[in-house]
Amino acid sequence: MQQSRRHQPKFSWQHILLSYVGSFIGIAVLAYLSVYSSYPLIAAPFGATAVLVFAVPDSPLAQPRNVIGGNTIGALTCVILIYLFGTAPWVMALAVATTIKLMQLTMTVHPPSGAVALIGVLSNADWHFIFTPALGGSIIIVLVTVIFNNLVEGRPYPKHWL
Repeated sequence: MQQSRRHQPKFSWQHILLSYVGSFIGIAVLAYLSVYSSYPLIAAPFGATAVLVFAVPDSPLAQPRNVIGGNTIGALTCVILIYLFGTAPWVMALAVATTIKLMQLTMTVHPPSGAVALIGVLSNADWHFIFTPALGGSIIIVLVTVIFNNLVEGRPYPKHWL
C-alpha cells in the first residue's frame, strides 16, 4: 500500500478546490450553452476531459492540441466508420483502436477521445457530431480552461498550444 502511494500525485487543498471550481464552471458552461443554443456542445467524454484540464493541466494529454485534435479525430473516425460499416460491435472496437492509432501518429493523444469515438458509434452519429459536440465543445472547454487557470496565480495553461 505504501509503495502505491509513492506513485500517485499529491494535490494541495488549494489545487483540489481550484480543480473542483474549474471543472464545475467548465461543464456548466458547456451544459448551459447546449441547452440555450439547442446545439449539443457536451458529451460524456468531456467529464474526463475536465479531469485532465482542471486536475492535471500540466499533463501533455491535457494540452489544447490534444483536447481539440484528439476529440476531433475520435469524432471524425467514428463518423467515417459508421458511414462505411454501420454500428456493429466490431465497429465500436475499430473506432476506438483507429482513434488511438491516429492520435499517436498525430501526437494528439487525449484519453477521452477514445470515448468520443465509442459514444459516436453507440449513438449512430452523423457528420454533425464532428462539429457539435466534438470540435465545438472541445474549443469551449479549452477556452474556459485558459481563462480560469490563468486567472489563478501559479496555474498557467496551456504549457503549449501546438
